[in-house]
Amino acid sequence: MSDPSNALAVALFSEILTADQLIRNRLSRVLPKGMEISHFSVLNHLAHSGDERTPAQLAKSFHVTRGAMTNTLGKLEWAGYVHIRPDWDDARRKWVAISPAGRRARDAAIAAIGPMIAEMIGELGDSKVRAVLPILRELRLKLEDDG
Repeated sequence: MSDPSNALAVALFSEILTADQLIRNRLSRVLPKGMEISHFSVLNHLAHSGDERTPAQLAKSFHVTRGAMTNTLGKLEWAGYVHIRPDWDDARRKWVAISPAGRRARDAAIAAIGPMIAEMIGELGDSKVRAVLPILRELRLKLEDDG
């Protein structure tokens, strides 16, 4: 990689990493008490999918280890936000579904973060957000492909 390309890549990733940290800090401050970003992310995923998922499928979707996902799911189950049941055909596998309480917790989180997100998008402007989304999506897909 040539020096100008290297500097460009470093600047790009520096901005993305800094933005990620700042977004996480803001989200953590407005999420309902006791809810972590990982909890919200899993509840939101399950609410959107409308289907049960295995812990392995969830770990793959979030690019985390199975152990990390098991830890998150354990906390969500303890809070009553997910139901985890055995797979009746394969005793080694489990299935995870969002519970009614989990759906309410997810909705409360959406209500809590909504104003912050709306303010941020309002300040940036819809056209800038629409312009950057395809670039970020392409970068994400490239990173997923490189695994």
